[in-house]
Amino acid sequence: MNEPPASRILDLVGAQRMAHVWRLKSDRIVFTNGVFDILHRGHATYLEQAAALGHRLIVGVNSDASVKRLGKGSDRPLNPEADRAAVIAALRCVDAVVIFGEDTPLGLIQAIGPDVLAKGGDWTVDQIVGGEYVKGYGGQVVSIPLVQGLSTTALVERIRHGG
Repeated sequence: MNEPPASRILDLVGAQRMAHVWRLKSDRIVFTNGVFDILHRGHATYLEQAAALGHRLIVGVNSDASVKRLGKGSDRPLNPEADRAAVIAALRCVDAVVIFGEDTPLGLIQAIGPDVLAKGGDWTVDQIVGGEYVKGYGGQVVSIPLVQGLSTTALVERIRHGG
């Protein structure tokens, strides 16, 4: 995709439309989601591996309000949702980004109907939200191994403690 990154940030209806267009072209659609507060090598590796599972990668980014409800800390997210979405959209391996405000991405997954649902290795396949739904229509659910020692929480702790 040679579109500017901002054009890759879509609302739910826009993501559904793009998924429909891509399906007409027989593209295999991969969906993943996360907070992506401070982008690091672990995120980049994970998103590249998710993208390699298909032709198009749609990334759901938690809204600021949903991050607060996740209990990651009173000061999280460090970066606002629009900034986090823009950074993810700027990655070459990402075709579309949707900000979602619910506690889980289930509604987004149901609306898009991805061929592949991927999450990081801290989630087992049977724990991945939307996994049963995706498997129900013949889709694939994948848990991608994490890059050890890399997490935003660990990075924030290192920054706070000067390490």
